[in-house]
Amino acid sequence: MSISSRRGAEYARILATGSRRPDRVVTNDEICQVLDSSDQWIRERTGIITRRFAAPGETIVDLAVPAAQQAMERAGLAPADIDAVIVATITHMISTPSAASMVAARIGAGKAVTFDLSTACAGFSHGVSVANDMIRGGSARHVLLIGVDRMTDVIDPADRGSAMIFGDGAGAAVIGPSDTPGIGPTIWGSDADQWQALHQTQSWTDYRDERDAGGTPPWPVLTMMGPKIFRWAVWEMAPVARKALEAAEVDVADLAAFIPHQANARIIDQMAKQLKIPDHVVVARDVIDAGNTTGGSIPLAMDRVVTEGQVPSGGLALLIGFGAGLSYSAQVVELP
Repeated sequence: MSISSRRGAEYARILATGSRRPDRVVTNDEICQVLDSSDQWIRERTGIITRRFAAPGETIVDLAVPAAQQAMERAGLAPADIDAVIVATITHMISTPSAASMVAARIGAGKAVTFDLSTACAGFSHGVSVANDMIRGGSARHVLLIGVDRMTDVIDPADRGSAMIFGDGAGAAVIGPSDTPGIGPTIWGSDADQWQALHQTQSWTDYRDERDAGGTPPWPVLTMMGPKIFRWAVWEMAPVARKALEAAEVDVADLAAFIPHQANARIIDQMAKQLKIPDHVVVARDVIDAGNTTGGSIPLAMDRVVTEGQVPSGGLALLIGFGAGLSYSAQVVELP
């Protein structure tokens, strides 16, 4: 006797997007009240002018829910239509249950399969690949994918190497069946030997043990080797992006948009130069007024170029996420 297998839709695509940006806008001047820097220095090195900070008590679930609801409404789907909820995040501040489970319960999709992805800035692009495979493999018909992070929980506001970069926010996408290819092959992997280039300063168990021993340990935060990550992103990720174009059999001139992880405007500009992105292709630069929102970075930038009419419906976009791990993933998608 052989095992029966299941087949789903022949193809999948992004049906709709949504976003939630926190209300509080934080300028470089405000950042520099704590950080030893200046507005000019931050602009020159990162391109960031403002970023958004979540309100006190506003969790990643609070950010994710309105983004998810907006994406579902635009896709014309009810909560009962959602078969899976995936949340890409590194700032869910409890170990269990998953943020996806909590989001599903809040939006009324309590019967959906739920799980989180922890690949930081590459999380959303990883999620696109997982959702595509789920739909084509028959394990789901509609997948709600959310990228969200509240980076203000895990950064040191006095760290000159990172404090000015990060912000909070959530972006969502509903991915569903399609009659034509809407998601190209994913090129992904990692350079795990360099994981220490971006990591948490202390484990939670070490923090607990030091505290329980009567010490006053600092809150564990992210620390990164900025110059190393800059070089890695510019020189190693452009070839990954080219492979994604080749796998999708798409020429760079056929793109409507280039939507990379919004790490730093200088990285984005250098990658666009390496890829020889034509002038007619929209290059997402959400980082300028949103900062680096890690898991929320790509979906927030995608939602912006779509809803602001910067790109035509059905246009092709090259996505690439990269960061902690050091993990990466890229694919060409058809925009809603």
